[in-house]
Amino acid sequence: MREKLTRKDVEKIEQEIEHRKLVIRKEAIEAVKEARAQGDLSENFEYYAAKRHKNQNESRIRYLENMLKTATIVSDKSSSDEVGMDDIVEVYFEEDDEIDKYKLVTSIRGNSMENRISIDSPIGMALKGHKVGDRVEVKVNDNYSYFLEIRSIDKTHSEEEEIRGF
Repeated sequence: MREKLTRKDVEKIEQEIEHRKLVIRKEAIEAVKEARAQGDLSENFEYYAAKRHKNQNESRIRYLENMLKTATIVSDKSSSDEVGMDDIVEVYFEEDDEIDKYKLVTSIRGNSMENRISIDSPIGMALKGHKVGDRVEVKVNDNYSYFLEIRSIDKTHSEEEEIRGF
């Protein structure tokens, strides 16, 4: 499945790739050289740790480059009165009589523990494009759905989230 990325996501990924290639790669190679110089490699923990760190860095670079090659670019623009990317939305759960806030993000920045939900999640798909006061149906599967009411939309785009690992 292709990842959906905004232009900001692409920029962050490109910056991370550049940092990993220019800074972390050099540090990792140097650490491997230093550990190798300590002698007997059969019982050299530092050597294996340095090699592992170097390999993890290279894997992360390949992962991010592949993500960029296969990604679909989505717009983070929305009108001032509708739910869009990076907006914080306060919703009322009718079934539970509870209110909660969520930030709509792309799947690579999603983190349900921090109430950042993906635009590809059932709640994200239901909320995107709707306005304050709208009652939206969240389809979980063919047999179950529930309703939310949009109470407010905060368009202040603050803090930057981490790109998830693999």
